[in-house]
Parts: sequence; C-alpha cells; structure tokens
Amino acid sequence: MHFLLSVFAMGPSGTSGQGGNPLTMFMPLILIFLIMWLLIFRPQARKQKQHQMMVQQVQSGDRVLTVGGFYGVVRGFKNDKVVILEIDKNVKIELLKSSIAQNLTAEERMPTGKSR
Repeated sequence: MHFLLSVFAMGPSGTSGQGGNPLTMFMPLILIFLIMWLLIFRPQARKQKQHQMMVQQVQSGDRVLTVGGFYGVVRGFKNDKVVILEIDKNVKIELLKSSIAQNLTAEERMPTGKSR
C-alpha cells in the first residue's frame, strides 16, 4: 500500500512541469474496476435475476427447498410475496417467496442434462 502511494505521489517522470495524461494515470483503477465487474458484479446480478424468475414461476403443488433447509409443498399464496408451505401433514407455515432456494418440481420437469 505504501508503495502505491509513493508511486502516485511521485507523478510522471520528466523535467517538464506539465502533468501526464489523466487517462494513463487512472488506467490501473479503470482496469481494476473492469475486472471486478466482469468477475464479481455481473455473475452475481445474473444469479439474482435467475432466482427472481424461479420464485415468480413457483406454482401451487410444487415441492420446494427453503433457505432455512425446510422441504415442503406449496399449498397456496397469501399475496404476491407470501407463500403457504406445507412441511408435514397438517403443518403449514407462511414465508416470503424470496426465501425459496430451489423449486425441486421444476428441476424434475427439466430434460436430462440441463440441470445445474
């Protein structure tokens, strides 16, 4: 860290009093941001979009896995954000749709070789 600060403090080499090209000065920061966007932000946004699509496609009767580790069958919807999940005979819970981790019924419907 100290090395980077000293490099930026020195500025461009040369005896002229003019500063260097601002683009070359900020090029390392631009490259770091670009690499982070390609490796971290873009895949995460894609994964979040896929999860939202999966949650929207959940239907009554689907077998699902929640983020808490509960397996259950969707028995209905209270509103567009709350789902009623039957985890055992005569045991129903209400939870947010966004807390569904996987739709197991939809994965069973997928043709072989196209699953995660």
